[in-house]
Amino acid sequence: MFQGTLSKGSSYSAGDVFYTKWDEILVGATAVVSTLGGFGSEEQMNKINGEANVLAVGAAKDFATVISCLFHAGIPKFILISVHDYNLPSFLLSIGYFTGKRKAESEVLSKYPNSGVVLRPGFIYGKRKVDGFEIPLDLVGEPLERFLQATENFTKPLSSLPASDLLLTPPVSVDDVAFAVINAVTDDDFFGIFTIQQIKEAAAKVRV
Repeated sequence: MFQGTLSKGSSYSAGDVFYTKWDEILVGATAVVSTLGGFGSEEQMNKINGEANVLAVGAAKDFATVISCLFHAGIPKFILISVHDYNLPSFLLSIGYFTGKRKAESEVLSKYPNSGVVLRPGFIYGKRKVDGFEIPLDLVGEPLERFLQATENFTKPLSSLPASDLLLTPPVSVDDVAFAVINAVTDDDFFGIFTIQQIKEAAAKVRV
């Protein structure tokens, strides 16, 4: 299970989140952004979506506490990329992917009540590289987002149907998520849970 960290320079490091030397990689950090998540067996989903994120939140908070006592500095903000609140049947929401994400959300909001940020996008589209090959998810995601936005008035009555938002929830561009993260890092009044529409609104505030 890997997580990467990008420093103020241009270097990138990767490592296992459960064995990361947090006291080394968090030096100088002003915020932590977690994109940890994935599918697999029930155990794997609970571990990567829940346990890994909970560990990261705890490490960031503990590090900030120690540094604050010694140097009046620390990590003031934690940002979690979570998942949309789908109206799925309860037996589906009880699988490890969703329970892990919600457990991570609770940890962020508990330890960072006035600065923790939880972004809840649905399908995130952009260009993704897998084993050296680029998958243009934007070719599907962007037109689908526009279509669902254009037909929102017609599809809104269907939103009360169970699992309807699996099809009706608009995708979110990776750029919108990234700009929303920038807003979260730079705006001290930006904290709490943010829906898809709120993510887009936050992105618009900082998009050039």
